[in-house]
Amino acid sequence: MAKTKAWFGGFCRSLAIGFLGVASLWPRSALADQGGVSFWVPGLFGSFAASPLQPGFSFTSIYYHTSVSAGGGVAAARQVEIGRVNRTVNVDLNASLNARGDLGFILPGYVFETPIFGGQLFVGMAGIYGHSAASIDGTLTASLGPLTVTRQGSIADSVTGFGDLYPQANLRWNNGVHNLMVYAMTNIQVGNYDSRRLANLGLGHGAIDGGLGYTYLDSTKGHEFSVIAGLTHNFRNDHTDYRNGLDFHVDLAAAQFLNKQFFVGAVGYIYQQLTPDSGQPAFLGAFESRVFGIGPQIGYLFPAGNMQGYLNLKGYYEFEARDRPEGWNVWVTLALTPPEKSKAPATMVTKGPSLK
Repeated sequence: MAKTKAWFGGFCRSLAIGFLGVASLWPRSALADQGGVSFWVPGLFGSFAASPLQPGFSFTSIYYHTSVSAGGGVAAARQVEIGRVNRTVNVDLNASLNARGDLGFILPGYVFETPIFGGQLFVGMAGIYGHSAASIDGTLTASLGPLTVTRQGSIADSVTGFGDLYPQANLRWNNGVHNLMVYAMTNIQVGNYDSRRLANLGLGHGAIDGGLGYTYLDSTKGHEFSVIAGLTHNFRNDHTDYRNGLDFHVDLAAAQFLNKQFFVGAVGYIYQQLTPDSGQPAFLGAFESRVFGIGPQIGYLFPAGNMQGYLNLKGYYEFEARDRPEGWNVWVTLALTPPEKSKAPATMVTKGPSLK
């Protein structure tokens, strides 16, 4: 179990960093904020998020599937965003939005062996290729003064291609069973995006996300618990003259090793928009999104030539959503990292911050 600690914690940390790159590539009709779209995807961080990594290059690949739905204001907001509804009219929408995404993700990354501020530095760049589809069905009644127009029908869109790129970095410190991490990430807007389309793979605007993480890892008993909190600052979308509010998110995870290779556990998240969007039509109100999620996870470690392999499956069921679609999502992750060294650098322990 002791040999499992350093590699497994570091390996899963690499995976959690990789999850970050998927954030803005989630189907554009599937999340929060502008018409149900946010930069941050709840659940990107998981178990062992702040644990030490093994120095060297790593590679992570992920298959991600999501299926969500929403009605009322979210469906109306999406129609406003793509120009199907005039912002100046009053709208009563009895409709439902449905979205589905299948994404493939890769993340090459590197962990520096030389400590930075007494901690361990990871840098990486995430990219995604996938398919996103969305549809809206229902009845829309729009009124402007004495004029009222009712329209019934459906709108559907789909897109296959590449999304934005996501440079990211984090710094971690270790002191016994306690592990601390700070992280930051942003996006490079090169993805497949069209403001007139219901489904997109690019985000359409810039954002910066950063936060703190803590992992408790007792390798002798096989216990683990992680909590990661962060904030997202969104920039204005020049295509739609819309700006998402400030977003707060917390990811939670717990794991228990059943042997040296296999563990089971639970995951969850809290997502809460702190400030309203700007640029939305008046009939939508403040439009501050919220959602909760919970689900199981399993993981398996295995040798892969001169590297270490890891396979993970986790899923989330969403509930209590507001101004945001809700549904379920599944992550299947396969990753390769450097093998565990016989001894971690002494400075990683003796020069790290004390959390006691």
